[in-house]
Amino acid sequence: MPPEDEITRSLSCPACGGTIAVRAVGYTVTLACEYCGSLIDVAHPDAKIITRYNETQARLAIPLGTRGVLRGVEWEVIGWLERSDGWASWQEFLLFNPYEGYRWLIEQNGHWSLGTMLTKAPSYDSGGFVAGGRLHEPFYAGSTAKVTRIAGEFYWRVKIGEEVRATDYVRSGFMLSLEANEREKSWTLNELLNAQEISTAFDVPRPPRWLPGMTPLAHQPSPFARRFTSWLPLGVVALIALLVLSLLFGQTTAPQTFSFEAVPDGPAVSQTFGPITIPSGRRAMTIDVSTSDINQGWVDIDIAFVNRATQESYEAYALNEHYEGADADGPWSEGSRIQTLNVASLTAGTYDLVVDATAHHWGNTGAFGNWNAMSGSMDAPSFSAVNVNLTVSRGAQFASNFWLAVLFVLLPPLLLLCLHIMFENARLAQRDGEEVGSFEWMKGLVP
Repeated sequence: MPPEDEITRSLSCPACGGTIAVRAVGYTVTLACEYCGSLIDVAHPDAKIITRYNETQARLAIPLGTRGVLRGVEWEVIGWLERSDGWASWQEFLLFNPYEGYRWLIEQNGHWSLGTMLTKAPSYDSGGFVAGGRLHEPFYAGSTAKVTRIAGEFYWRVKIGEEVRATDYVRSGFMLSLEANEREKSWTLNELLNAQEISTAFDVPRPPRWLPGMTPLAHQPSPFARRFTSWLPLGVVALIALLVLSLLFGQTTAPQTFSFEAVPDGPAVSQTFGPITIPSGRRAMTIDVSTSDINQGWVDIDIAFVNRATQESYEAYALNEHYEGADADGPWSEGSRIQTLNVASLTAGTYDLVVDATAHHWGNTGAFGNWNAMSGSMDAPSFSAVNVNLTVSRGAQFASNFWLAVLFVLLPPLLLLCLHIMFENARLAQRDGEEVGSFEWMKGLVP
């Protein structure tokens, strides 16, 4: 590296007399006094004042003269300016290295990008421009960026109020910017820096985490996309494992079948069946209740497992019903003639199955019975008896527990997917042109 005195020299500010270091000697054209803010033409032999300002420079996130190693190169911050397009404002720090030239360090909303000026224009393709071998799609079109504050030294004659027309093209993590005025056009490729490298290089605070309601940068990758794609395979594997476990351990064994009859609108029926034996441990039980011939009515069925030794009772309830008819929309039917009940965690022992059932008929059919000529009175209504079939088996499948486990497994990727969609919609909402498409957020899930 050249001696320090060949790179840096000092001059006195013609406005306030302060001593100013010129760091990029031979390159710097314009220098903003760090004490009084006056713009000085360094190229002029007498360091002529271009514009005098009474306002001193703002406190900078990275002080001028700070050095830091970024991407293996030691850079020195020699200039700073603030720009605004009327909607947002950002800071641009000019970095200098005598062997590598200039770079821009751009800060917006706490995030930092490294800007490299391109020596030739990128090629046009498919509505965007190709730089670094990758296509950058249109995002901002023709906004006006104005310089609002200045400090340090620059390689062109910058001034407050200077305006350029800016057009930006983006891909995840990169922004390709075209700046143009009446004199020239320039292209800059900005790469978003991660929190670790920017904080290590220049000791600035780490970029803030995105939260719903915040506006992301146009080229900011979704922080949730990678985590979603990492979680999704794990969630699928866990879901398959749940299905396998449900099939292996949710099977029923040792079925026992019992049956009885109940007459609609007749007396309640009480039956006791058994014995039902649980040899050891604790077991869930499944009861399948079938009333295949119930029609235009329902059957209330109370079931209890009663331990013969302790008289402890474990109860369940079933309502089997079936109705049918026709209306202006055609035939209809509702209800279910089959119910499956689960009783959890019966201890080992011998049980009786105590069943109480009451059948009912719906509607007026037969409500007044038939006329009996011999007795001269109405007979009681008569309905066919309903067959009630019970099948009791060891083991049970609890669908609610299974779906709760599925929800628990899939909740993290689903939450990440929702946050990713919110992030991408907030990012794309800033874009010029057409509204955000329904599935544009899916692009963020593709590397």
